[in-house]
Amino acid sequence: DAENLYKEETFSDMTYVSIRRLIPVKLDGSVDGGRETLYTGMAQLMSPNGPVPIHCMIEGAKTLEEAIAKLPEAIEKTVQAMIAEAREMERQEASKLIVP
Repeated sequence: DAENLYKEETFSDMTYVSIRRLIPVKLDGSVDGGRETLYTGMAQLMSPNGPVPIHCMIEGAKTLEEAIAKLPEAIEKTVQAMIAEAREMERQEASKLIVP
């Protein structure tokens, strides 16, 4: 989509977390000042079945410093949504069981 191009920069703490800064650009590669820069977070949580990748939008961050400050809350929100979705799927599967 030529109208939705972004240049990507990645910042990492070299352990489990990284932040991507997505800078909107025009077709010629120049910065598109008409759109907002986006920040996303990526982390790995360890589970009994191995690492679970977590990808989240960092809402409201205007700078890298703000993105870093808001990352724990964004990850927590995403994890809680994943847990709620898993519970709902489990509930739906349990309701399909036929008890003789």
